[in-house]
Amino acid sequence: MKDFIKKKEDFECEICHAEVKGSGYTDHCPACLYSKHVDINPGDRMSDCGGIMEPVHAVNERTYIMITYRCTKCGEIKRVKAAAGDNQGKLESMLGVKASNAMGK
Repeated sequence: MKDFIKKKEDFECEICHAEVKGSGYTDHCPACLYSKHVDINPGDRMSDCGGIMEPVHAVNERTYIMITYRCTKCGEIKRVKAAAGDNQGKLESMLGVKASNAMGK
């Protein structure tokens, strides 16, 4: 994997239409957790796919939560860290536990 490219971009979620303020590390909608397949390497915006990345699984990695995504267009699988502002109810349902407990809070 190449070096991460920080891109501060705001966007409207194509699934829930939330207005998302990017931090430069934002790679998914914090409201519904969906993403878009736009990168080959994080932040490069080089993927031609453009499909919707569906959150299909989450796992507690001790100090953070990893979300697994599957592209609904090409089937590619990617894993990303959950962000502090992510919808705790969605994370909890994917984990089957309290997300705040899983994130060490």
